[in-house]
Amino acid sequence: MNRARGSTTAVLLAFFFVACGPSTSATEPEGSGGSGSAASGSGAGSSTSSGGSTGSGGTDASGSTGSGGAGGDPTGDGGAGGSSTGGGPPVVEPTLITSGPNDYWNTGTPTEVTSGNADVTVDDATTHQRWDGFGGTFNEVGWNVLSMLSEAERARAIKLLFDKHEGAAFVYGRIPIGASDYAMDRYTLDETPNDTAMASFSIERDKERLIPYIKAALAVKPGLHLWASPWTPPTWMKSNGAFDGGRMKEDASTLQAYALYLAKFVEAYAGEGITIEAVHPQNEPNYETRYPSCLWTGPLMAKFIGTYLGPTFADRGLTAQIYLGTMSNNESGKDGAIISAVTGDATAMGYVKGFGLQWNMLSSVSGLRSRNLPIVQTEHKCGNYPWNPAGSPPFDAQKAPNDHAYAEESWGLIRDWIKAGVTSYSAWNMVLDTAGKNLDSQRPWPQNALLIVDTAAKTLNVTPVYHVFRHLSEYVDPGAMRVATTGGDALAFKNPDGTIVTILYNSGSAAKMTVLDVAGKKLQFSVPAHGWATVNWQ
Repeated sequence: MNRARGSTTAVLLAFFFVACGPSTSATEPEGSGGSGSAASGSGAGSSTSSGGSTGSGGTDASGSTGSGGAGGDPTGDGGAGGSSTGGGPPVVEPTLITSGPNDYWNTGTPTEVTSGNADVTVDDATTHQRWDGFGGTFNEVGWNVLSMLSEAERARAIKLLFDKHEGAAFVYGRIPIGASDYAMDRYTLDETPNDTAMASFSIERDKERLIPYIKAALAVKPGLHLWASPWTPPTWMKSNGAFDGGRMKEDASTLQAYALYLAKFVEAYAGEGITIEAVHPQNEPNYETRYPSCLWTGPLMAKFIGTYLGPTFADRGLTAQIYLGTMSNNESGKDGAIISAVTGDATAMGYVKGFGLQWNMLSSVSGLRSRNLPIVQTEHKCGNYPWNPAGSPPFDAQKAPNDHAYAEESWGLIRDWIKAGVTSYSAWNMVLDTAGKNLDSQRPWPQNALLIVDTAAKTLNVTPVYHVFRHLSEYVDPGAMRVATTGGDALAFKNPDGTIVTILYNSGSAAKMTVLDVAGKKLQFSVPAHGWATVNWQ
């Protein structure tokens, strides 16, 4: 990191993360996908922590390159040496950070030892993908509950998410185009029937709860990289004329109107001083849900990108890139078929600058790496699954758990996606209320989040999963290279300034005295039971 170290030889670090999405059948997103990767834990610990944890496409070993996870090169925070405080005193980093159930974000110093076998060894000469950074999703419900806090607490929440030194240092933000399932209610940006010229297109609704949320984040992180995706086109563009479900119409007039709709969104946000760096044409194009959604086929997506969306962006001089996303349903003939159709269409691929995958699409990462384009993880699983997958805690229909068990599940998810080769990782809801319910009134689904607002007490709570994200995100800089590790359950990165950040997880029921072999040194420290340690070593 571009910060002074707490000692002349060592620095430590930590972080982790969350979000939510769908089920596994075309009507119930994520049913058979399970609860994710099995970094299981005891579930010990409280649901929230009230305190003080205030506190980027690239090149991999195989030569694949990218242009930055969401369509830009996420730089601006790194650089070797010196202080990043804008002329103030250097920010002194802790050399070790640990978190465990009910005891999050403790700083300390590892002990250098000369004997003993290493539990985890970092090989910084063996590199994998370049890392672009972490991020989260802006939704109306998040700003609605943040607006119930005092100005000071609302500012603290934004710093916890985006601040470089007192927060998770997120560098990416996802924006819904129209309503997501965490809008206050259903809407699009042009509900005037057959308005193919987009004469009635408007982002006035977004100025109420989305744009203020985004601008608050930009005030803390001016270089935030923003990308967008719709959950549904305008209802008159769909087979059922409704917000939820239905199929995208295939006539040329509708497809051209939809391309213009997405272009007008980029232009309108630019008018608000907000740069959209990438657009993913459809959220989860093969899940038909009881909240805003729309079904697409592979050939239609390829035609839309190659014949309509790409040329429209080019004709209007837009710099926003087109990503093939956000793919989520791994059932046969679903989103994998869309990927095959688009990647097999040379015209469409002339416009595609990256891929967006989430939830059940982990297995698709390896097949896309040879494309030499960024592969971004676009939505973290939200937990508390209504279909009660084996090995997961029972579904709670009334309230999101936001517990330590979810934090441990999240570690496994993040680890596995990063090891698969994605170049960035996005949380789902950054902020929700304690209930966490979405627009699906038939099957309410309380979902976890990074920060929780108690709307009755008007207080902000930090959840365990927030600390998991932060164990990674605060100290792993955009432009870092993921490097090899052996032994234990760990991830390691080499930052542009040469620091090596290692994040370790202990799934055991007792604290573990651990030896880390990094950069020719052996460092000893204790990792809490069902917890994490981050070490940042110069």
